[in-house]
Amino acid sequence: MSKEKDEELERIKRRKIEEMMRNVSDGAKEKNQHMKPLGKPLDLTDATFKKFVEGNSLSVIDCWALWCGPCRMVSPVVEELARDYVGKISFGKLNVDKNQGVAAQYGIRSIPTLLVFKKGKLVDQIVGAMPRQMLEPRITRHL
Repeated sequence: MSKEKDEELERIKRRKIEEMMRNVSDGAKEKNQHMKPLGKPLDLTDATFKKFVEGNSLSVIDCWALWCGPCRMVSPVVEELARDYVGKISFGKLNVDKNQGVAAQYGIRSIPTLLVFKKGKLVDQIVGAMPRQMLEPRITRHL
């Protein structure tokens, strides 16, 4: 009986997480229509990724997943950088579990991975969690 309850709770939890992610994704679609730097990372999808990268002179995409602990460590750093470099660098976030096309296209095998694009071309790929003082120079050298 306990095992059945545990399985039912897991199903409910999975369903709730999927529902929450759909709501986040729906809100992101509205935001993504503009594709302009907002001082915070923009939620991207496989469908909006190319337009975002090509529409900004320097863009950094944070490739992450909900279950990834190191991704949660990098996320606040990316958000700070997005605020500090608004108008100079555009930041996006791409959930690789929900957007496997981009992940496959760029060979992302470990997360967090930051993809750095200059004028629509990939110029750097930063893998792993690191503090701001290590991450910032790797990104800003492309300005």
